[in-house]
This record gives sequence, structure tokens and C-alpha cells, in this order.
Amino acid sequence: MSSPVTLSGFNNIDFGSIVTALMQQASEPLTALQTRQDSINSQIKTMASLGNRVSALKAAADDLADTEQFTAYSSSTSDNTAITSKTGTGAMAGHYDVQVLDLARAQVTATNSATADSNTTIVASGGSLTIGGKTVNITGDVTLTGLAKAINNTKDMGVMASVVRSGANAYRLVLTSETTGQEGAFTLTNALTGGTSAVTFTDTDHDGTTGGDTADNAVQATNAKVLVNNIEAQSSTNEFSEAIPGVTFTVLKKDPAATIGLDVSANADALTASVNKFVSAYNDMANFMSDQNTAAGKGDETSIGHSPVLRQLRNEIRGLLLKSTGALSIKNLSQAGIEFTPGGQLKLNSKVFTAAVQDHPGDIEALFTSKTGVFASLSASMKTYSRTGGFLAATKDRLNSQVKGLDSQIASMQARLAKQKLSLQQEFSATDSLMSSLKSQSSSLSSIGGSYSTL
Repeated sequence: MSSPVTLSGFNNIDFGSIVTALMQQASEPLTALQTRQDSINSQIKTMASLGNRVSALKAAADDLADTEQFTAYSSSTSDNTAITSKTGTGAMAGHYDVQVLDLARAQVTATNSATADSNTTIVASGGSLTIGGKTVNITGDVTLTGLAKAINNTKDMGVMASVVRSGANAYRLVLTSETTGQEGAFTLTNALTGGTSAVTFTDTDHDGTTGGDTADNAVQATNAKVLVNNIEAQSSTNEFSEAIPGVTFTVLKKDPAATIGLDVSANADALTASVNKFVSAYNDMANFMSDQNTAAGKGDETSIGHSPVLRQLRNEIRGLLLKSTGALSIKNLSQAGIEFTPGGQLKLNSKVFTAAVQDHPGDIEALFTSKTGVFASLSASMKTYSRTGGFLAATKDRLNSQVKGLDSQIASMQARLAKQKLSLQQEFSATDSLMSSLKSQSSSLSSIGGSYSTL
């Protein structure tokens, strides 16, 4: 409390300063209420920050409680220049020996005739060319380039036509299947007529069609063929998706004499990344709680270190992380390499963790994902804090109610102080008027006294 205001005399008094000093003293309870309200508003913001950390910890726990973390596999091959691979749903750990007997190829068939140029020599004036059951009709003079264009403009032809230069003054029409493998194979019947340089194709067996005989084609349509653990598999493309469960691999190089190893193993990298994410989220929470406790110990009214919900949350999290399961070889997180430091933080012992995952994968999965497991339990616990109507929301509602109550007290006190100030101003104004009047009378009396003294 400040010292009371005292008046030293009636001359040259600054009544405005006196009112200010009196009101400052009278406003101390109001200042205390406003300071308290500011502290509670800070606590509300801090509680929101705690809520964000609870949500982050729950999300990290959800990842580790997800059984998909334990069905993730990766694959590798002993020669990526020959075979590449990737895993998907249904993959299982195992080793596979793969031999590439053949690659998938698209059929390529070319004319055995050649023209001196591609743009001026007429190769047909009528007739048709039937390719894979699709007919291209010619109704006027066409060059080799024009014939290729007519083929390419025919819908759903299934082949691509091009003109290539095969030598000096020698141009040939080349037909290439748009589909690799035997399902993209095609035959053609040449019924073109007219032209100054006729278009002809090879017909080895003289059956009136081209493409049915290997010798008819520049490239024969073939399926990719592999042996997987000495069992043959074929594909119309160079990609195999059903030869190994849950694995898709692509063959790049034909070499029947080479055996390429393909290994499928549990992908510990993704699980390790999720564990590290959780460790980081927990340590952030632990540091936050420690800072709040330290601030509260120093009397910081803006902290939530003394909040019952903070103490409850800290104890609940730690208890869940230390829980043990009786039926497993890996009974708790420390045996899985997720350990507490002397300072109360978590750390991942990668060596212990990797060994536990490799040697006891079922126990690790149960410890993490079962309904009574560590992370599933922790996720459920965090939900009771973070959900609408949960512990954190209830605490924030209580704090907001306190702020609202203080709003009413502050408004009421401000109204009283305003009346008090007005009353003081009126009183001092009247006093000032009275003193002015007395001073005027004193001056008049002094003047009269002076007149008598001169007589």
C-alpha cells in the first residue's frame, strides 16, 4: 500500500495531482484483479499448447499401434541392372532365385520392298491393307508417308506405322505393335493395288498373310519368361506381379545362365522412424512439463505447473510407458530398446530395438498394437484428454469461467472508481472555489488595513 496523501498548506495546491494519487491508491485492488486475469489468460494459452502436445503424442502412439507397421516389407535384388523390385500388400519374408529366360518384346514387321523416297513415289492407288483384323482402305494415290498416316489415323489399329530409311534411296514401311508380348502379335493381309512402286511384305509360308511365321517379322512378339525358384512364369510385359506373393519385379536383362537373388524382409526402417517420432513427441512433452513445474516453483502465476490435470497427465503417461505384459518375452518398452534416461526423457537404443524386432517380431507387435498394449493404451488415454469435453477442455472451460467472473468484478470496480473520482473532483473543485473566495477576501482586508495605517 502506498502512503496516504497529505496536504501541506492551502497555497498553490495541485488538486489534479492529489486526485490522481488518491485514485492510484484506490485502484490497487483493480490492478490486482487485472493482473490475475492476465495470468489466467496466459494459463489458457499454455493449456492450449499442452493440448497440441497431447495431440502430437497421440498421433505418434497411433502410428505405433497400427498393425500395418508390422506388415511392411521391403525387397532387394542382387543385381539391380537385371531385376528391380518393390513390395506391396501380401508380401512375406523369403529368398527367391530368379533366372531371366526372355524379355517381353513387341512385334515389328517391315516391308521387304523399298521405295526411292517417302514423299513423292506413289506406292498404292487403291485396295486395302488389313492389320490384326482392322482394314485400312486406300481410295487414291498415296506415298509411303501417306500410307503410314492412313494406318495411324485408323482407330484402335493396335499398331504404329512409321517410315524408316534403310539405305541410300531406300525407304521402308515399319509396323510396330503397341502392346508387348504374344498378346500384341498381329498378322496382315496386303491387298493394295496400283502405284509405281508396289508395297510388299514377306510371306514365308505363302499362305497369303504376313506375320504368322517368325521369319516374316523383324522382331517376333515374345512374352517375358522367368524361372522363380525353378518354376516358370510368363508376362506380356517385363513386369511380374504374381510370381512372388506381394512383390512386383521388373526384368531388364535376358541372361538364362545368371541367377539373381531377390530377398523380401521386414521393413524395420518405417517402424524405427515411427518410434523416433514418438520419442521426439514424448521428450517435447516432458520438457514442456518440466518448464511449467520450474516456473510454478518460482511463483510464476502464468504457468500451469500447479494444475491438477498436468500432474495427472504426467503420471498417467509415465505409468503407461512403464507397464509390463506378463505373457511375452518382450514385456516392456525398455526390453525393446525404448528407454528412460536419468533426466526423465526417452531414447531409442537402436541395437536393442533391431534385435528385438528380428528375434521377437510377434512380441513386439503385441506389445505395441494389442488393445492392452503400450501404445494402444496410451492412444486411448490421450483421447480422454484431447477430445471434446475431455480433461483439457474442462480445465480450459473452468479457466474461461474465472476470466468471465473477473470481467464482472473488474467492470463493477471500474464503475465504483469512476464515481469515486468524480466525487473527489467535485469536492476539490468546491474546495478550490472556497479557497479562492477566502483568498480574495483576505486581499480586500489587507487593502483596508493598509489604508488605515497611512492615516
